Amino acid sequence: MSSAWLWLSVTELLLLAVSSKNSIRNEIFTVTNLQNVQTNITKYTPTWDSLDSRPLPQWYDEAKIGIFIHWGVFSVPSFGSEWFWKEWKDKKLSQYVDFMKKNYPPGFTYQDFAHDFTAEFYNPDEWAEIFQSSGAKYVVLTSKHHEGYTLWPSKTAFSWNAVDVGPHRDLLGELSHSIQAKTDLKFGIYHSLYEWFNPLYLQDKENNFTTQLFVKQKTIPELYELVQNYHPDIIWSDGEWEATDEYWTSKEFIAWLYNDSPVKDTVVVNDRWGKGDVGKHGDYYTYSDRYNPGVLQPHKWENCMTIDKESWGFRRNARLSDYLTMKELVQTLAETVSCGGNLLMNVGPTKDGVIDPIYEERLRGMGAWLKINGEAIYSSRPWTYQNDTLTSGVWYTKSGSNDVSTVVYAIVLNWPILGNLKLRSPQLVKESTITLLGYSQDLQWVSRDGIQVQLPDKAAVASELAWVLKITNVTN
Repeated sequence: MSSAWLWLSVTELLLLAVSSKNSIRNEIFTVTNLQNVQTNITKYTPTWDSLDSRPLPQWYDEAKIGIFIHWGVFSVPSFGSEWFWKEWKDKKLSQYVDFMKKNYPPGFTYQDFAHDFTAEFYNPDEWAEIFQSSGAKYVVLTSKHHEGYTLWPSKTAFSWNAVDVGPHRDLLGELSHSIQAKTDLKFGIYHSLYEWFNPLYLQDKENNFTTQLFVKQKTIPELYELVQNYHPDIIWSDGEWEATDEYWTSKEFIAWLYNDSPVKDTVVVNDRWGKGDVGKHGDYYTYSDRYNPGVLQPHKWENCMTIDKESWGFRRNARLSDYLTMKELVQTLAETVSCGGNLLMNVGPTKDGVIDPIYEERLRGMGAWLKINGEAIYSSRPWTYQNDTLTSGVWYTKSGSNDVSTVVYAIVLNWPILGNLKLRSPQLVKESTITLLGYSQDLQWVSRDGIQVQLPDKAAVASELAWVLKITNVTN
């Protein structure tokens, strides 16, 4: 919308509504309409004060759970971690050097792995169905990791992208279409600002980042290309830590994203936009990988974590004990949401394009639990207390509705002895009720040094991972 709209009065807007033949003719301007106009003409300037004043789009806070996907050339060796190239060539860690000596001929380069990144079993519709069944509300795919290989035909990554070498497919475009057209999930992209061995970046680094060859010729063109072509609702930035946001021109990009991009009203960004920015700027904070503080945070945050405890990418040599159990995943979700965060749960597909069965089992298991207990997760808000002070393994959320009486959910991770659950935190009145999600009858409770709740026979309830009490008319 033109900046000229900024000085129009309400009366002039009403006259314009009547006279305009091209835009808003015959529109009845209610108070809501005028508020929408005012919202739409808000212009954010490329300063953190301005950018940080933008309200967080509501969908993100309500979503609570997303799926992270780490997929790239590192999925071919699928050994160690997604930092394979860096650990092998730069740090020269012995396990990587030994792996290459034992399994590949002299002179083999990391680029040679790309030819085996085949994705022949990649079915984005199948992936979308698995993610939908997990109960997640958004998906974030690595469009480009620190290795620089792009999963779309980037104009700035000639011969180092998924169309030119490897599967010869627009992997990102296919998944974005399946997610956006065939599910109700939001689609997002992870993008690394820097690249380990890109000569332009290394030259800027050698110049103490007083030059911006890499930023102007690579990073920023990529970001604009991703947004304009694929319309992601999340930009999950990474690789920011060596240079300031002035070098990356992050604030200028985000201002365009909020003001003029095709996703300006829905997009959210994290906090990794420059050295020193983590936990200070962005729509939500990630702080560090696998961040799970266990206490309420003052700003919206995200726990990005891995089902494989050792790696973000797929590992062929992973053991069963390396994967979080379903109970551990539900516990992590409960702790995260209770403290005001979203959970971003990572899977690493194979080079062939397969979501490994153990990942699929974990995702579908989470979805089955959420189908019964999602009322305590989606659109919830943190309560006065995050966990109970009498019984460990109980985490609280509060209904996000505006009901006069407070509805509190107690997520119980451990079934109590003889089914007698003691809670100190909730204060109840005679009219209060306690129900168990997935169980049809009200539960008996008494007020005695907190409250004591008698749970039903464990065999009569559906869930085996964690149980949710819905408590009405809570007075504190």
